[in-house]
Amino acid sequence: MDQERYEKDDKFRVEPQLDDALQRELADALGGKSLDELIEEQDQAKRASKPATAPGGAAIKKGRVTAIHGDDIYVDMGGKSQGVLPRTQFTVDEPEPRLGDMVEFTIEGLTEDGMLQLNREGAVLAAAWETLEEGQVVEGRVTGLNKGGLEMSINGIRAFMPVSQVDMFRTEDLTPFLNQKLRCQVSEVNREEKNVVVSRRAILEFEAQEAREKAFSTLVEGLTVTGTVRSIMPYGAFVTIMPGVDGLLHVKDMSHGRVEDPKTIVKEGQRLELMILKVDKETRKIGLGLKQIMADPWTDIDSKYAAEQLLTGRVTRLAEFGAFVELEPGVEGLVPMGEMSFERRVHSAADVCKAGDVIKVRVLNVDAGRKRISLSIKRVGDDPWMGASTRWPADSTVTAVVKRLAEFGAFVEITPGVEGLVHISEISHEHVRSVGDALQVGQTVQAKVLEVDEDRRRIGLSIKQLLAVAEPIAPAAPAVEESAKPQPKRKKPLRGGLE
Repeated sequence: MDQERYEKDDKFRVEPQLDDALQRELADALGGKSLDELIEEQDQAKRASKPATAPGGAAIKKGRVTAIHGDDIYVDMGGKSQGVLPRTQFTVDEPEPRLGDMVEFTIEGLTEDGMLQLNREGAVLAAAWETLEEGQVVEGRVTGLNKGGLEMSINGIRAFMPVSQVDMFRTEDLTPFLNQKLRCQVSEVNREEKNVVVSRRAILEFEAQEAREKAFSTLVEGLTVTGTVRSIMPYGAFVTIMPGVDGLLHVKDMSHGRVEDPKTIVKEGQRLELMILKVDKETRKIGLGLKQIMADPWTDIDSKYAAEQLLTGRVTRLAEFGAFVELEPGVEGLVPMGEMSFERRVHSAADVCKAGDVIKVRVLNVDAGRKRISLSIKRVGDDPWMGASTRWPADSTVTAVVKRLAEFGAFVEITPGVEGLVHISEISHEHVRSVGDALQVGQTVQAKVLEVDEDRRRIGLSIKQLLAVAEPIAPAAPAVEESAKPQPKRKKPLRGGLE
């Protein structure tokens, strides 16, 4: 056919010929064979396996578009063979061919005008079935919904997407997907039963993995990022910082202060500015920090707190060696056991306070470099040792209560917070083998003050020096005169620390 003739004559159409002439022309073109036989013979040299066929079994042919008029597309099949293809078989999603383009089709028969009737839909469907493979990424349109998932059409082939494969997380409402085009992966193909199963989730997971790989190449320690809290656990919170990339905000990195419950610091869905603390490219784990972008409360701590300063704080926890007191969020001080009370020997911090108590403390020392503050509870009030040497001068008499016994003597309380020691040698004029033989805890005694060391907080006492001295025993015989001689003075210091 002359190409210029089609372009100049808009009314061009193939005129019908006499029936006998048409039959002779068709017979000459076919060589006495059927259309399907002739087409298959022409394709045998080109194919290595069984050719794709339309649902009716007809082979797929290719031809070049020679003209387009109205709803008809005229195709040159080579030689004297020509056919007409319905224009309506090209959908909106697929552009119509232009003059000179190659198209695929199947031969259905003859038109009333004697042209070969071509069918594109069967060819497209057959070609789609032929190329469809498991693992292939395709695009399909959602045509229907059911409880199990989505009904789809992929190049004219009916397919099914289970609800578990629609998204990365289970989706209860599938309505928004209706009539939508979705990229998916073919997970199952059964040509005999005409069943195709596809998955959108596989595509999303693959894209998420690609996003993670790309993100890990850009993430470095010390970088500040913005993320959304996805879930909260007792040990911290998982935060999405990029699509498909989550990091862990550990509870210890949420605040400079002690955090008992992460939910008191962050909420699900909350947007946070965080610092990347660690990136493990092998395990794909990211550590995040919130307190690291906050001001450090220990900065210029020396200007906030000084020795002898009186403060109020909250007891956060107890330990064997004392109690920790929070002075402000992120700043804790320690009250050692020896600074709990003047009035009694403290065996446990729980004897004086408990976690959650709000108490007054006095600052003893501030070590900014080591982030340590020493505190005292007992020094909040008046020091009962203040002026002890004046209140209980040497040789004065005091009334005291026995508080505890030791091998070397007894500790007696003169006033709450002030104790003195009665050495075992100062209990009685008689020899005392055991302190418990002479004194009992809770007993009230009179004692003479021997010495007062206010700085070391020590008072030496004597009970026997307030007791009457027994009459001296007369010598019994010369043989024992040697024993009556005065004994040399003790040079070795007495136990208990008294001279």
